[in-house]
Amino acid sequence: MKPLILAAAVALAGCGASRGLKPAEGEQLPPAPYGATATPAPADLLKPGPQARPGRSDELLRNSQERRSDEFDLPPR
Repeated sequence: MKPLILAAAVALAGCGASRGLKPAEGEQLPPAPYGATATPAPADLLKPGPQARPGRSDELLRNSQERRSDEFDLPPR
């Protein structure tokens, strides 16, 4: 059982090898997006945008302030 697991691990480790990306022979990159001035390179297409990976906000609360009263915070009936 262990040799089978070891063989599977070695086979999966080989799947992670990557080279520079390029389109298959006879194929072209997709056309430039609407409004873009140039066609993006493969590396540009793989970079996650700001919506996919938003920036982290570590800003601490600098001034504590009293909350104003909430007139809709009524007790249950």
